Amino acid sequence: MRHIETDIAIIGAGIAGAGVAAELAGEFRVTLIEQEDRPGYHSTGRSAAIFIRNYGNATIRALSRASVPMFEAAGAPDFSGPLLTQRGLLTIASEASIDDFRALMSEADGMVEITVDEACAMVPVLRREKIVAAAFEQDAQDIDVAALHDGWLRKAKKAGAELITGAPLLRGSRNDGGWDLETADTRIRAGIIVNAAGAWADHVATACGVAPLGLQPMRRSMAVIPAPEGIDLSRWPLVDDAAESWYFKPEGTKLYVSPAEEIPVDPHDAFVDDMVLAEGLDRFEQAVNIPVTRVERSWAGLRTFAPDRTPVAGFDSTSEEFFWLAGQGGYGIQTSPALSRLAALSIRRALLPADLDALLPALSPDRLRA
Repeated sequence: MRHIETDIAIIGAGIAGAGVAAELAGEFRVTLIEQEDRPGYHSTGRSAAIFIRNYGNATIRALSRASVPMFEAAGAPDFSGPLLTQRGLLTIASEASIDDFRALMSEADGMVEITVDEACAMVPVLRREKIVAAAFEQDAQDIDVAALHDGWLRKAKKAGAELITGAPLLRGSRNDGGWDLETADTRIRAGIIVNAAGAWADHVATACGVAPLGLQPMRRSMAVIPAPEGIDLSRWPLVDDAAESWYFKPEGTKLYVSPAEEIPVDPHDAFVDDMVLAEGLDRFEQAVNIPVTRVERSWAGLRTFAPDRTPVAGFDSTSEEFFWLAGQGGYGIQTSPALSRLAALSIRRALLPADLDALLPALSPDRLRA
């Protein structure tokens, strides 16, 4: 049995754990504990992430705004290149989703309503007769998730953080002013736990004797289909329905199509439900004038939400030195720079900038205890 003494034990080495480790390593002894054989195996590694300013509730949008400077400043030596590339987002509405469209536009910032003809000129495969309204967000950008995640892990390791993989947390207990954690072959003594375990965050809390918060993993699927022959997709935006019943994104000579489903599941290695995928592809086909001739591959991932669909970031008032960093839902990649910084400053007990400090009540685990 191996024994480790550390200041901060971070449970989960996906985007949340990697980001906060990169912020804290060097100043503290940091140990990342990952249950899988490689970090980012579940949600982080299955994200088709795009940075959308008009996505999520007010707290999510504030976190996204606070993340922009880090994304735009990213570069060597921590990252292999620019993390954002131009994509654009085209949102269309049918008769069935026009109310959702109006609600979106009532609070949108930087999203411009365009004509149906302009939408069809932008993406020629759309069925014009199915569209009653459209809007475009120019500033929506693809995120290089692998570069972001790998860069943070490299930065953390370079600063002295240790990554342990293939090590599901079995149990944890609070003793003598610290935490005793146990995996199958390692015992860790830590001053602070950061629960960045994604879909397993409530399970980690329970294993440590901390009451869960009611975080719910939701399955979402993706299919890869061949693009129409003879059509240049390189300038197409991501296209979604205002009711979020499907979306598609060009990727090279392929189209990534999602049913955009949210199916509550227990945490597990997610797999595609063929019926749900088929129904989503049918909705896609109704909106475009190209058939789905074959699915080249497909996958599913888990997006974990708190009951109010806002992330949880803060110390648990019911258990000393237990920090939650979970419940990021479908916004975890684009908000990760701000959440990593907020978490690190909170763990240091340092002053937060005003924009992040204002978000603490909305992110606190105590709001869910009430």
